[in-house]
Amino acid sequence: FFLLDLIALSSVLEVIVITRKEIQKTLNLDTKMKLDFVCISDNMDMGTADSLRHIHQKIKTDVLVLSCDLITDVDLYKVVDLFRTHDATLSMLMKKTHEPTEVVPGQKGKKKPVEQRDFIGVDDTGKRLLFMANEADLDEELVIKRSILQKHPRMHIRTGLMDAHLYCLKKYVVDFLVENRTITSLRSELIPHLVRKQFSSPASLQQGLDNKEEDQKKKEQASLDIYSFIKEDNSLLKPAPDNSCWNDHRGDMNETLYEGKVRCYVHIMKEGLCYRVNTLGLYIEANRQVPKLLLNLGLEEPLVHGSAQITDRGMIGSDSIIGSSTQVGEKTSIKHSIIGSMCTIKDKVKITNCIIMNSVTIEEGCCLQGSVICHNAVIEKGADIKDCLIGSDQRLETKGK
Repeated sequence: FFLLDLIALSSVLEVIVITRKEIQKTLNLDTKMKLDFVCISDNMDMGTADSLRHIHQKIKTDVLVLSCDLITDVDLYKVVDLFRTHDATLSMLMKKTHEPTEVVPGQKGKKKPVEQRDFIGVDDTGKRLLFMANEADLDEELVIKRSILQKHPRMHIRTGLMDAHLYCLKKYVVDFLVENRTITSLRSELIPHLVRKQFSSPASLQQGLDNKEEDQKKKEQASLDIYSFIKEDNSLLKPAPDNSCWNDHRGDMNETLYEGKVRCYVHIMKEGLCYRVNTLGLYIEANRQVPKLLLNLGLEEPLVHGSAQITDRGMIGSDSIIGSSTQVGEKTSIKHSIIGSMCTIKDKVKITNCIIMNSVTIEEGCCLQGSVICHNAVIEKGADIKDCLIGSDQRLETKGK
């Protein structure tokens, strides 16, 4: 929902949505965009690259790819303009990694899962993406290719950046994926491959080369070469830059006209919202930001839906959201929480820092704190739960803890 609204604000006219049948049924959207839904079956285990291959016949030009777990208020033009200005092969979005501030329900102890860091290398402008490697793929050393340093002697290595899974890609990259079925993931396979290829020669020119990078080149030669999918420029246009009276050798177009054919760029957000809700902790954190996100997207909807029936509105916190057709009983307090649609919350219930999904029933006298309650769950009378995760269609017994 958020992504489609964001795309609509950017005046995009056509969108291809890859989803499952049951998800499509819930998307009742009033939009001027042309939405083409492509549904995949529940038993299909498709990676992000597999999804692009699945719809490649529908892709006729360069493409903007967004993951459904992204919640952001970024101006899409900042990523797209970077792509167009430099005639890039790839432009992508990154932002500083978020550390969840709330306790994750169901997690025992205070230990946080250890995630492997990404090492991101950019030039002095902070826009040209020169190097990308994950800590899991490295030994004890960080090896930088000589060919990178020859063209970019100053490179800034950054950690603590999150890949937002928002990519602008050339059409020939999709053609490359169609032929190279060994790649299943955009994030972990395709993007690092494109970044490495910026400073590598086409496979046809590598025969007879004797250098220290031979092992790495052999691995890349095992797959089809991206250069073979890049169409040559019209021969009449090639001499145009050199014959032009405009001196473009020093400006932003220098790399576009005089460096390699594969070029990767990154827009790093310095402020604003950017979450990938691919973990429970980040899902909870993103829900905390929903009121602010609605304001930033220009959606002037009330936090309490007009069809909600609330007996004591004074006991509803100003930062809580209550969905449509939800009923809230007498002397019920709701603070810092998100309540879904068609829920029934009876008298003398206290809810703090919780996420309550759709069609949940909470009976009289319950106390809920720091918990996530999934669809159609029933919390019976007098239950007292803290930092718990209650699954869909589950029932917690009377006075349960």
